[in-house]
Amino acid sequence: MEALLEGLDPEQRAAVEAPRGPVCVLAGAGTGKTRTITHRIAYLCQRGHVAPSQVLAVTFTKRAAGEMRTRLRSLDVHGAQAVTFHAAASRQLRYFWPRVIGGPRWELIDQKIRVVGRAASRLGLPTEADALRDLTGEIEWAKSSLLTPDAYPAAASRAARDIPAPAEQIMKLYAMYEQLKNEAQLLDFDDLLLHTAAALEDNLEVAQEFRDRYRCFVVDEYQDVTPLQQRVLDAWLGDRDDLTVVGDANQTIYSFAGASPQPLLNFGRRFPEAVVVRLERDYRSTPQVVALANDVIKWARGRPAGSRLKLIGQRPDGPPPRFHEFDDEPAEADSVARRIKALLDEGVAASEIAILYRVNAQSEVYEQALASYGIPYLVRGGERFFERAEVRQAMIALRTAGDLDGSLPEVVRSVLARVGLTDEPPTGGSARERWESLLALVELAEEFVAAVPGADLPRFCAELDVRAEAQHPPTVEGVTLASLHASKGLEWDAVFLVGLVEGTMPIQYADGDEAKIEEERRLLYVGVTRAREHLWLSWALSRAAGGRKYRRRSRFLYSLVPENHPAARVSGGAQRPPLMKKEKPTCRVCATTLVEAQAVKLGRCKSCPSDVDEELLESLRQWRAARARELKVPAYVVFTDATLMAIAEQRPTDSAGLVAISGIGASKLDKFGDDVLGLVRAGVGYSAT
Repeated sequence: MEALLEGLDPEQRAAVEAPRGPVCVLAGAGTGKTRTITHRIAYLCQRGHVAPSQVLAVTFTKRAAGEMRTRLRSLDVHGAQAVTFHAAASRQLRYFWPRVIGGPRWELIDQKIRVVGRAASRLGLPTEADALRDLTGEIEWAKSSLLTPDAYPAAASRAARDIPAPAEQIMKLYAMYEQLKNEAQLLDFDDLLLHTAAALEDNLEVAQEFRDRYRCFVVDEYQDVTPLQQRVLDAWLGDRDDLTVVGDANQTIYSFAGASPQPLLNFGRRFPEAVVVRLERDYRSTPQVVALANDVIKWARGRPAGSRLKLIGQRPDGPPPRFHEFDDEPAEADSVARRIKALLDEGVAASEIAILYRVNAQSEVYEQALASYGIPYLVRGGERFFERAEVRQAMIALRTAGDLDGSLPEVVRSVLARVGLTDEPPTGGSARERWESLLALVELAEEFVAAVPGADLPRFCAELDVRAEAQHPPTVEGVTLASLHASKGLEWDAVFLVGLVEGTMPIQYADGDEAKIEEERRLLYVGVTRAREHLWLSWALSRAAGGRKYRRRSRFLYSLVPENHPAARVSGGAQRPPLMKKEKPTCRVCATTLVEAQAVKLGRCKSCPSDVDEELLESLRQWRAARARELKVPAYVVFTDATLMAIAEQRPTDSAGLVAISGIGASKLDKFGDDVLGLVRAGVGYSAT
């Protein structure tokens, strides 16, 4: 027992040793939450409070679940379930299906977008890929928020959703999707949760059998729970309280998908007798990075004081964070690439460096810059490691290799030599990427034999299968390019946070909504806390080389950049964050507060005179018709008549002005922004000043 507690700090130990019952662990970034909760599970099992087979631990990604299982195995805990919410529900529904529903089990669909496409086609809605992805996202948000189709329009309005089509159309699409899915006897991933909750809520015998089977529950990343997942958790618990939750409200960044930190923040109210432990000792980052992270989040609004965590750095000192302002994005990307090359020359591994940005469209200029310096890189969110053709081929070769002499790494290298692993790497391109993938498997074999002495090839193949199922790939040598959302749960020695300008961080469509602004702040906080030692924050005043310098750095940086720093003097501005009050839209002609949606979009009262540029409006209409034909969608999907009118009246000359028009969000800016701004700038009266 002492060996299990050895090495834990006082707060971690308090969480591990807390008695059975409700426990809330408020765990800041880098404070060892996975270590804490796995040691708590092991402690409860070793003390005899619960059998391993009675433990159900759930988290939100297969990767996190796989890491939890690995940690439990190293603590000699076998039989405890560590899975995602959906995996747990899938197993339970499969088991209880004959008694609860009866008949053949319905098939699970991985890609609901196909069924959404059929539903959209029946209703005459757009069916091009981007539109379907956006519409599918709205259906997923509605289901995770426990909304029926009829309830969707009002809920979307209350949540100020940036919706891809009129709410009434999405409501009809949602209803048609459900109808087609049920007629075909199909289930989507949200149905797994819905049916599991209903099975336990409506069938006392089923609920009793489940609750006899599982007695102890652990929920990781509890700040990201959706109403649907909370309903499942409540059904699992019944009237019991043997629940441990772990989370950090500072890292709530998925509200757009229905996640809410309220169950975490209200845990003490629901369970007044709960043990609450705060983990604030940061073992990941240097004190310099920790101090900056604390400065980012200290301005956060809207959270109970008791939930606020202030990280305390535990590592030795490191270099101060770097701030840089550039004239344009190509210059920013080139400087980032040069700095990365210097870090590589200093011995920092490429796989320990990441470039993080707000939207995926920002990656291209950095890909070009890294390529120009010959620096290998990986775009996170691309093809998964175990889905690559060379990896699938390698796993087949390993399974069919037969008995070979030598250590596990030697055997793996010998087998993979038959499918392309050479002693020296190819010069570059796809051949080098293939070689890196194969070498990563050899390195994984070395890690596995160190963790499991005496491991042979069959056991290694089984481990690969487990990792493939958990989407837990080994490290491939290359700089990581990823969005801030995709970086959650990861960490690197060096992190470059780029493109930190107003309109991107925070994203333009969040402006005017305090809740969305605060989520953008938390997203920046997540990015900062990914860095162990080296941290770079930069922004560019223009998008294109030689372009007009109309941008300004993110409001979140005003309190971070030292007053005597050159980057603080270039843009000017007060060294404090501006107030984030939600301002009511007013008429740009008479300053009257605007209420009606049409007036808000136009930026003026209906009774106020229009100063529309008729020539520009006609150009916009012709352009919209051409793009609609090209995309095979109705014209309104590109832009509505009201949006075109607003553009022709307000004549925005940059991205910030364009997205300030109601109804133009980040996705439409990416798709159509350059075209529209080009038409405006070509019009009469355009000035580059």
